[in-house]
Amino acid sequence: MADRISGIFVPIVVCAAAVTFIAWYFFAAPGNVAEALENAIAVLVIACPCALGLATPTSVMAGSGRAAEYGILFKGGEHLEQTHRIDTVILDKTGTVTKGKPELTDVITEHHGAANDEAEFLRLVGAAEKHSEHPLAEAIVRGIRERRIEPPDPQSFEAIPGYGIVAEVDGNEILIGSRRLMDRYGVDAASAFAAMARLEEAGKTAMLVAVNRRYAGIVAVADTIKETSQAAVSRLKTMGIEVIMITGDNERTAKAIAAQAGIARVRAEMLPEGKAEEVRKLKSQGRKVAMVGDGINDAPALAAADIGMAIGTGTDVAMEAADVTLVRGDLSGIPDAIDISRKTMNNIRQNLFWALGYNTLGIPIAACGLLAPWVAGAAMALSSVSVVLNALRLQRMNIGRPVGRV
Repeated sequence: MADRISGIFVPIVVCAAAVTFIAWYFFAAPGNVAEALENAIAVLVIACPCALGLATPTSVMAGSGRAAEYGILFKGGEHLEQTHRIDTVILDKTGTVTKGKPELTDVITEHHGAANDEAEFLRLVGAAEKHSEHPLAEAIVRGIRERRIEPPDPQSFEAIPGYGIVAEVDGNEILIGSRRLMDRYGVDAASAFAAMARLEEAGKTAMLVAVNRRYAGIVAVADTIKETSQAAVSRLKTMGIEVIMITGDNERTAKAIAAQAGIARVRAEMLPEGKAEEVRKLKSQGRKVAMVGDGINDAPALAAADIGMAIGTGTDVAMEAADVTLVRGDLSGIPDAIDISRKTMNNIRQNLFWALGYNTLGIPIAACGLLAPWVAGAAMALSSVSVVLNALRLQRMNIGRPVGRV
């Protein structure tokens, strides 16, 4: 904005100074080069766009500093400026809407083969999940260890985003994940679907387990929403922003969690590419989209969004792909970031208005010969000071919640 205004304003000022020189030299004081030059210089000095140049960076600096006090880190001034345009916020579920620290709640075994008892079943599951960084995997391993079962190291491990994992444990191929994973490897798990549905309707995430491509059981974990999620979603709605939850989890669990957070629109069972595609689809409709996530699976969508916001308690990959990091890890940082951006942009507009108005008013006075260059210089400096003081007001702005230690 400042660049566009300066690109128009500066040539006009140069022309005004030239016209002033000509008017004084040929008409007001014919042949008096000194007086004509003095008045032309006064026009240039009073119109010097220092205040225009200061209007944006001082506001961005003050706004970014205030945001940091609230635990909101913008990677650059352009992201602070763009955030105020957001009209749609997409939220990941696990670790974003929810605490991301689920607990192992249910274990159901199918009695055959290597998984003929619960302890052996859990030992194989724990070994397969041992090297996964996903919060659900960590919860499973933690729950298994609490049952005094120490999983061995797997011989191989592969995470398949949006599906689950494949590992080799004691010579056995272990599959843990969604129905899609079972279908992909030709595992018949139809007998588990009824129990899986009951767990999902209770808001739990249920994962199918297969040993050597035979259905072996189910492990289920429960994750609760963060205390701030419902209030943050409510604030976003009040600000006129649509909230969508998008997750790779199953639809029943996703809807149960969304209902608790007050989110009406849910897209479930989405692969990482699907999340990014959903972002691009909304952008093609003219929406300004912010994607909020914390995991590796969210990185493509974070990069595709107009503004990517990473939860500070999530993975480094997500934070690297995002434009904004919410250090505290709760959703209240989203409306705070948008609010700070809006107030910063209002401050920038105020600075530009007063700077432009001040210079515009001063030009005709200087052109009439009523301002000596040194007076014009002092007045120009005063306009710069006023712009800086106005920008510094942002460091005292209140965005609806107290500043705490980050």
